[in-house]
Amino acid sequence: MPDPGGTTEPSLQQLRIFLTLGEELHFGRAATRLHMTQPALSRQMKDLEKRLGVVLFSRDSRTVSFTEAGRGLTEEARVTVEAMGRLRLSAAHWGRSLAGHVVVGTIGAEAAMPYTRAILEHLSASQPRLTVEIRSLNFIDHLAQLLSGDIDVAILRPPVPAGIELLELATEPRVACLSVTDPIGDLAKIFLTDLGDRVFVDVPPEVPRVWWDFWAMDPRPDGTRVRYGPVVSDMEGLLLAVARGDGMCFLPAAARELFPRPGVRYVDVVDLSPSVSALGWPVQNRDRPGVRAVRAAASAVADSGRGRTPPR
Repeated sequence: MPDPGGTTEPSLQQLRIFLTLGEELHFGRAATRLHMTQPALSRQMKDLEKRLGVVLFSRDSRTVSFTEAGRGLTEEARVTVEAMGRLRLSAAHWGRSLAGHVVVGTIGAEAAMPYTRAILEHLSASQPRLTVEIRSLNFIDHLAQLLSGDIDVAILRPPVPAGIELLELATEPRVACLSVTDPIGDLAKIFLTDLGDRVFVDVPPEVPRVWWDFWAMDPRPDGTRVRYGPVVSDMEGLLLAVARGDGMCFLPAAARELFPRPGVRYVDVVDLSPSVSALGWPVQNRDRPGVRAVRAAASAVADSGRGRTPPR
């Protein structure tokens, strides 16, 4: 029976258990998802109900269902769990700043680009006590981890969703990345109209569409929509899909040197807009010590023109 006089607050673990059981409405499946035994899950739920003073689920030998109170408290529990997650991320971010540690995310070959090396060299000279961790990320993670605070800053390729500020580092052309079996690859240069309705490699729905629409040039200048094919989440998957002839893509011109692959060729596209490289950071974190240090280094590099020459 619930204890209306109970005043002990529930634990975060108990709220997670409550939410998981609410999604599954099955003790066995919920226990499996949570990597715990069913009896342990049942004990935690009974203790949570005692602490809250209400019954959250109706149970019998066959079914589990929400009580009215359980359904009503679900959103409050979810908000609490998410808020605690944000608190932990923020604390970790501040902990890194106070410890003189900054995490720089990169995508593709950004870690190998001249401007990245120049920024790291400037940081080493101007902030010798600051430790820098470089974290290579895929198409899904690079923006998600920046917005969540898992990384402090990222060297990336815009466009980006709202909530991220940018400092431009360099600009370079984009090229078509095609299978060697595609006859158009024999040309020295092409126009967008030469591509016809060729299939374009796609990315998972978790990737902000504004980002991939730019990289797919979707829609094309004449309003034509792009046909999409295989879904990939990182550079190696993308290049493999192209090499297999499953689709094509556009990449920065530096890919010629940084991503040579059997079965893939790169062709100049005369009327394709260029790509910008930028340092990005969450708007709300711009003045945190680690972010401020990287911003200052990137600004100095950008002002000096260092790092604007693509790799040879």
